[in-house]
Amino acid sequence: MRTPWRHRSLTWLAAAAVLGLASLSPTAVQAAPAPAPASADAGPLAVTFEENFDGPAGSGVNGSRWQLETGDNVNNHERQYYTSGTNNAALDGQGNLVITAKRENPANYTCWYGRCEYTSARLNTAGKFTAQYGRVEARMKLPRGQGIWPAFWMLGNDMGNIGWPAAGEIDIMENVGFEPGTVHGTLHGPGYSGSGGIGAGYTLPGGAAFADAFHTFAIDWSPNSIRWSVDGNVYQTRTPADLGGRQWVFNKPFFMILNLAVGGYWPGDPDGSTRFPQQLVVDYVRVSTDGGTNPPAGRTIRGIGGKCLDVAGASSANGTAVQLYDCNGTAAQQWDVRSDGTVRALGKCLDVTGNSTANGAQLQLWDCSAGPNQRWTVTGARDIVNPQADKCMDATGNSSANGTRAQLWTCTGAAHQKWTVA
Repeated sequence: MRTPWRHRSLTWLAAAAVLGLASLSPTAVQAAPAPAPASADAGPLAVTFEENFDGPAGSGVNGSRWQLETGDNVNNHERQYYTSGTNNAALDGQGNLVITAKRENPANYTCWYGRCEYTSARLNTAGKFTAQYGRVEARMKLPRGQGIWPAFWMLGNDMGNIGWPAAGEIDIMENVGFEPGTVHGTLHGPGYSGSGGIGAGYTLPGGAAFADAFHTFAIDWSPNSIRWSVDGNVYQTRTPADLGGRQWVFNKPFFMILNLAVGGYWPGDPDGSTRFPQQLVVDYVRVSTDGGTNPPAGRTIRGIGGKCLDVAGASSANGTAVQLYDCNGTAAQQWDVRSDGTVRALGKCLDVTGNSTANGAQLQLWDCSAGPNQRWTVTGARDIVNPQADKCMDATGNSSANGTRAQLWTCTGAAHQKWTVA
């Protein structure tokens, strides 16, 4: 059970945000699949936020984009006191932000355990910038050492209204000092927070450490799908199907956070091998979208009898049946109708089985391939047409029963081929 977080000069939003910081334990991290090259299945990127940290050495961050939080964090038993000003967060004059953790207490700060032993910094964009979907990335050089815990992460913008973990947390990158060559990406939400977070790790080849050079950490985020990568190598993708029926809370705006913690339940405290100061060096932070092809939220597609187009079992596995089912508002019934002609759910595309053009060819989910069997046109007459086959999406047997398969059929204008996308 979590205990209340003690804070001093933080706003209510920043105070609430500290509850979310990566109470992840190594046992909660799932094994990562083999890395794969990042896919470019979206159109040209349009940058919506870019911070290159240009400015004179010793100057502070841009206050119109970032705010500095202050205080300690009993919740994770971290040891640092986050300060304002430029003592622990400043530009280096070479296009980088440097967040520095120091073993010091120049202002006699008091922490949950007594007189604070360390200072550091934590910045967020709450109230200044939020993102919903797109690519969120940062190029950084990480610190090193036992007890050192850098992170680049996001919290739901409704944190102040519903609290954590209900608001959701997306950890784009976390590193704990006892794993110098491994970073973690994790989701936290209602029923899967703290040590129960859903995530995976990525390890550099050849025994390299993330403190040795700059690396780019990113997520590619679309409705009902988040994909993590390091230097373009995708190491995990998460969809609602990974949550075991628990609520997916990631189809809404989130704000960004950068911080460097010292100590805590997960990394453990510094020891005699830890050298101070330690620095998290940030080259840039950037958010970009695919030119507006992602809608603000998933859409429902209703057919005969008012039933919804549904992914059977809310599974994102290739070959999962697409069917009619009672409308229930779950992610399995949220469809992303894109300008490139694809119709997507749970991170996969609506697909005609076997690239068939025959009447009765069943529809399924499959990895997006840009093939003609994954192209659709939604007409003003409420038909959903596959141009390759010149046939309509059809409810098999003119049925509105739960579990009725969607299929291709010659367009007839009948009620079981009419769909409302909203």
